[in-house]
Amino acid sequence: MVSLVGAGLSVAGACYQSLFQNPMMSPDILGASQGAAFGAAVALIFGLSYGQIVGSSFVFGVCAVFCVLLLNRLVRSPGNITLILIGMMIGTLFSSGISLLKLMGDPTNTLPAITFWLMGSFASMRMVNVLYTAPIIVLGLIPIFLLRWQLNVVSLGVEEASSLGVNVKRLRLILITCATIVTAACVSITGLIGWVGLIVPHMARLIFGQDHRYSVFGTALMGAIFLLIIDNIARMLTTSEVPIGILTAFIGAPVFLGLLLRKNRVWK
Repeated sequence: MVSLVGAGLSVAGACYQSLFQNPMMSPDILGASQGAAFGAAVALIFGLSYGQIVGSSFVFGVCAVFCVLLLNRLVRSPGNITLILIGMMIGTLFSSGISLLKLMGDPTNTLPAITFWLMGSFASMRMVNVLYTAPIIVLGLIPIFLLRWQLNVVSLGVEEASSLGVNVKRLRLILITCATIVTAACVSITGLIGWVGLIVPHMARLIFGQDHRYSVFGTALMGAIFLLIIDNIARMLTTSEVPIGILTAFIGAPVFLGLLLRKNRVWK
């Protein structure tokens, strides 16, 4: 499960970065992670079972992104910046909803459960979780792998891609939907795990190059390895397992800074 989540979040991040031609994009930019977290918090408030928590989290994560797409369609503004801004707005609304639920929750039981879930962890993982969630992640990744060559064309720009025969709107809808399903499935089973979808695609491009035919596979491999390493550190660091979301932030931020400094030297 750790390998699948690492690969899924990394490929979703690479997909978003290429589609929006923005190196700062990550899987949670369109509100999928915040929506999934809100769904889990709602389920925890009502004292639902673990399976119902996962289901609620997944549904809210997918719904959050489809709200973003619907609002973007209503606004009818060209360009990617509007979609990103709407995604940030929806994500902020769901984050505020989580804060409200934490305020309403029982401080002795519900509040610690929501707080711990938001940190991200594989500690409660069971084989039944893998059997339910892994097929969703794999089914979401397959179209991205099959269409990865078109990401090379889209990265040239909308006009250039359209002139080469690529239906950019349809491609964007398919890939955003698949990346959202993958992200929502990952977050619903593990909680919030940041930085993986942001830094791993950059690391993969440094090794495998800019060609998405190769870098997408490299991103999946490196994402799986990266999260496996972090998960092992989380299990061995103390007697009680450290939530993996804390470690990805501690390790991810310096790594991303190092990548920025390295690219700065290359550009100069």
